[in-house]
Amino acid sequence: MKKINVLKENRDFNRIIKKEQPFKYKGFMVYLEKNTNDYYKFGISVSKKLANAVGRNKIKRQVREIISKNNYENNFNCIIIIRRSYLENDFQKNLEDLNFIFNKLKIKKEQQNEK
Repeated sequence: MKKINVLKENRDFNRIIKKEQPFKYKGFMVYLEKNTNDYYKFGISVSKKLANAVGRNKIKRQVREIISKNNYENNFNCIIIIRRSYLENDFQKNLEDLNFIFNKLKIKKEQQNEK
């Protein structure tokens, strides 16, 4: 994930969480904010209750890997909050769940088959 696509500011997290309704699905809670920028941003949040620092960083690396495997539409900010049930699944199942969420929220670009 490129630096331009990372949401880091605490005030941005607070604004989006207060303003938007979450989309809850299995191990994830996703907040999506539409904007007028020509790029997209993702923020990832993992609670201290889920794991120690090493475990939280591993979860964030996995989620960033899932995010980087797709192409996205522009003009949105997205916050992904990891829930406890994330730990019960393996990486492949979490990948499928997060891709399902992206398709449901219609932020993923459609794959075009070129010949």
